[in-house]
Amino acid sequence: MASGLVLLLSLYFFGRTKPKLDKMPMPAATQNDHEDEVLDINKILETAKSRLSPEQQAWLAGKENSIVRGDLVTQKIQLYDELAGFWRDTAHIFAPYAYYLGEKSKLENSEKNLTFAAHLYLKQLKGVEQHALQIWMANQAADLFKQALEVNPANDSSRVGLGSCYIFGATGASSPMEGIQKILEVAREKPDNLYAQFMLGYGGIMTGQFDKAIERLLTVTEADPGNSEAVFLLAEAYERNGDNAKAAEWYENGKRFVLNPELLDEIDKRIKALK
Repeated sequence: MASGLVLLLSLYFFGRTKPKLDKMPMPAATQNDHEDEVLDINKILETAKSRLSPEQQAWLAGKENSIVRGDLVTQKIQLYDELAGFWRDTAHIFAPYAYYLGEKSKLENSEKNLTFAAHLYLKQLKGVEQHALQIWMANQAADLFKQALEVNPANDSSRVGLGSCYIFGATGASSPMEGIQKILEVAREKPDNLYAQFMLGYGGIMTGQFDKAIERLLTVTEADPGNSEAVFLLAEAYERNGDNAKAAEWYENGKRFVLNPELLDEIDKRIKALK
């Protein structure tokens, strides 16, 4: 969906979260000509483990084989918590961290923990360049949102989140438009739901409905001028819709959120090209 600049901006803003987690390397079989090959957690873990030291690999192997007879659910919750912490704090690799956090949340069956893990995936996958990895993350998030909705079917944020997963290619929808329809249900019930309006704007760009995307994103930026992602997506929507003057105006507006001199230079180059 995103142009090179907007993708770079996504990586910049998501990269400012703490703790800093490395981008997930792709298994060799899914790079380049095999970009659309289906990923599973075994492939992801295999690739992630290859980046560890021998000592870290030995510690991890011991942990993974530590389940014994008894209260397996309680043991697994504790184990997944430790594994998530290892991948977050020691290895600094996002995908296995999010996976174990999500698996722990499923066992706990807590709406709060399920939605936290799901939104974590959804936030990060926007900055993922590899299509196969993005699809895997969307599927993981969708499973978490579905379980959260079983706990609380009335959670609008989870309803929007699930629709958003379908926009990004999660299994279970025939097209991104089906995901947009799920989000529209929330927006029609509650027009002031900015999360729904934002994701409809995002989905509008992905499906080429730039006029609708602009309308939705303007609603978000008017209500929340500090939403940096909405500002830059609005600039992109205007640019793709052929309104270069408005695109330049919104790129200029977005510069206030950026501290990185190199990125500011890229934004200035884009603004100059649009004039």
